[in-house]
Amino acid sequence: MKLTSYTRKGQVGFGAVVDNGIVDLTNKLAEGVTSLKQAISADLLSSAAAYIEGKHPDFSFSDISHMPVIPDPSKILCVGLNYEKHKKESNRPDVEFPTIFTRFADSQVGHRQAMIKPDVSERFDYEGEMAVIIGTGGRNIPEDKALDHVAGYACYNEGSIRDYQRHTFQFTPGKTFPGTGAFGPYMVTADEVGDYTKMPIQTRLNGKVMQDAMLSDLIFPVPVLISYISQFTPLAPGDVIVSGTPGGVGDKREPPVYLFPGDTVEVEIGCLGTLVNPIMSET
Repeated sequence: MKLTSYTRKGQVGFGAVVDNGIVDLTNKLAEGVTSLKQAISADLLSSAAAYIEGKHPDFSFSDISHMPVIPDPSKILCVGLNYEKHKKESNRPDVEFPTIFTRFADSQVGHRQAMIKPDVSERFDYEGEMAVIIGTGGRNIPEDKALDHVAGYACYNEGSIRDYQRHTFQFTPGKTFPGTGAFGPYMVTADEVGDYTKMPIQTRLNGKVMQDAMLSDLIFPVPVLISYISQFTPLAPGDVIVSGTPGGVGDKREPPVYLFPGDTVEVEIGCLGTLVNPIMSET
C-alpha cells in the first residue's frame, strides 16, 4: 500500500495511491484521524488496506499538492556517512557507531514542491536517501526485532547547505534551513517493500545520474540504526529516520556541483517511486 499526505482546496488530508489516483482516507478510518501520522499512531494501516479494497480514486494527482509524507514528525533523525563511498570521498575514518544529527519538520517539502536555495549560500547540495517511518514506537529496541517497528519507507532528498554544515563540527545548521529537504512522493508499507536491501537508490540532477548504489551498501543497516537510536531517545509512531546518502554528492566532485534555481533533482528508490523537486531561490 502506498500512502501520501497532501493539501486539496485548502484542506490537509491523506490517502492511498490507487490506479494513478488517490483514495481519500481523511476522517474515513476513525473520527478525527486526519493525518497519516495519526493513522500510524492509532494502528490503522490494516484498516486502511481493507477500506481501499476495490475502491476507485476519489481524485487525481492533479487535484492535490503533495506535502511531506509525514508533515509533522516528532523526530527526524538523519544518519551521516553511512555508505563506504561517501565516507571515503568525505575523508572520514571507520567508526564504531553511526553519525546521527537532526532536521526540523519545517525543513521539508513534498513531492514536486520547490526545494529552496537560501540566499546566504551558494553551496546547496543534494543527498538522495531512503527514509524509514516508524510504526510502533519503543525504547531499547533489539536489532532482531527492529524491522517489526517499521511502518514503511519513502524517498528523501536530504538537501544540505555545505558551508553552514561545516561552520563547526556540528552538522545541524546546514541541515535545517526551511524548505531544503524533500520527502515523498508516498510511503510504501513495509509488507509491500519486503527486503529493503534489494532496492537500488539513484539521484539524478537535470537527468544526469549523480548517485547510484544499493540499499544493501549501508554501513549501518536499518535494524542497527533503529536499535541504536532507540537507546538514547524513545521512538514514536511517525518518527522518521533518514538512513544516509551514497557517494557522488555535489560537494565532493571536481569541480563541485551545487543546486541553483532552474535545476530539477530526482531521487528514485526501487518500489518507493521517484521524488521530483525543482530548485528555486529564497527571494
